[in-house]
Amino acid sequence: MDWHQLFNMQKKLDTYIETKRGIADQDVFSEKCLALLTELGELANETRCFKFWSTKERSEQAVILEEYVDGIHFILSLGLDKGYGFTKEDIPHPNLSEIEQFHAVFAASVAFKNEPTEANYKNMFISYLQLGKLLGFSEGDIQRAYMEKNAKNYQRQNEGY
Repeated sequence: MDWHQLFNMQKKLDTYIETKRGIADQDVFSEKCLALLTELGELANETRCFKFWSTKERSEQAVILEEYVDGIHFILSLGLDKGYGFTKEDIPHPNLSEIEQFHAVFAASVAFKNEPTEANYKNMFISYLQLGKLLGFSEGDIQRAYMEKNAKNYQRQNEGY
């Protein structure tokens, strides 16, 4: 995966949004952290992995992937805010269930919010990518969906989202 390209795309989107909203001089790190946790909850909701009380099927894979890349947008944006990047590396397949991997991502995200170190950022990023593996997404799936959602995010901004 070309993370450099995605970071550049995210930087352009962030700059566009901040300029359009007149918040270029504001620190919105805390808001982005909460947005990431919210997106993670929305992702979990689409997988329905925790809904032991329900027999309804999980959402289609395309819906789950779109929710997943919403999280990628915020992870990239948070890295940009703190000056952190991410390079391609082999991500080990997690040995956790989906539920436990969601817990791991939530915990890593909160740890990064509370102590935004580069090590915590990398841990959050890797745990999120491991969740993507558990959900069955390839690097190609993620990159393609990110690009599609990035274009949709520009459209939403232009339409007064």
